Amino acid sequence: MKKVVTFGEIMLRLTPPGWRRFSQASSFDVVYGGGESNVAVSLANYGIPVDFVTRLPNNDIGECALMEMRKRNVGTKHIVRGGDRLGIYFLEIGAVSRGSKVVYDRAHSAMATIEAGMVDWEEVFKDASWFHWTGITPAISQGAADACLEAIQMANKMGVTVSTDLNYRKKLWKYGKEPGEVMPDLVAGCDIILGNEEDAEKHFGLHPEGVDVTSGDHVEGKAYLSVLQQLMKMFPRCKKAITTLRGSISASHNTWSGVLWDGKKLYEAPTYQITHIVDRVGGGDSFMGGLICGLMNYPDDDQKALNFAVAASCLKHTIYGDANLATKDEVEKLMSGDASGRVAR
Repeated sequence: MKKVVTFGEIMLRLTPPGWRRFSQASSFDVVYGGGESNVAVSLANYGIPVDFVTRLPNNDIGECALMEMRKRNVGTKHIVRGGDRLGIYFLEIGAVSRGSKVVYDRAHSAMATIEAGMVDWEEVFKDASWFHWTGITPAISQGAADACLEAIQMANKMGVTVSTDLNYRKKLWKYGKEPGEVMPDLVAGCDIILGNEEDAEKHFGLHPEGVDVTSGDHVEGKAYLSVLQQLMKMFPRCKKAITTLRGSISASHNTWSGVLWDGKKLYEAPTYQITHIVDRVGGGDSFMGGLICGLMNYPDDDQKALNFAVAASCLKHTIYGDANLATKDEVEKLMSGDASGRVAR
């Protein structure tokens, strides 16, 4: 199996322990993570060869992030070094009716100061079959957006499948460009597009009719068909458009599913009730990792690929940290209908 390549920023995550608020914290738990590195960890966990490309500072904290990737069997040989610091984000984990909060401290990070030409993309993709990026990367800086476009164009030239998770982040678009000015050129080179209702609306002005994500009700997949159809019409290269379906009853209880449109048929996954969320950060990344794995392993069965992605992400909500550490066997066990959580002896 040829490898997958992901490209983006990995950060130091600092979280007050035990559902404490920032104002209560006297210590912080340390995790390393980011959208594209989380996808890479998922894929490595499923036994798929994967390289993560980023830019890390030449200091001890940069080394810690590098070691985290190596520990999870993610390839790091194409990571470039330079810049002054690793980006940081602070996470306050919510519970019940109190939502989680994120505070970014990632300005002038090594990845934010990357520029086109720093990565030899032809070398990176020479033994790759898939490239994944997210809308977080071009939101960081103009240089990151330019490097991402450079990567997509090379992947297209070399016949590498390209996927994106649109991942709109309001707090990141601060360098003078609006998403609508940057994202269309990048997404035009994508074969697989994942996005939820906010991503489609904020990036491209697409919105499903009659959907209120704050209502807490079960989210109907068919309501998103028009958005997926419009995405494929807007970006003719796209072969599959997918959205996750999250019903937020509370910060601790969500419903979770997804739908996939292949241009002819709408596939809907089972809906899971996630009643005691441990950590929902990285939920979309775990879905994307599961989807890539599913599409690679079940190329002629989109339903099974989608079901794998939803089950994988359901399990991620039970795991502390950014990345999904569920195994392929565990995902397939849940897919089969065994959600008992019984001890394996």
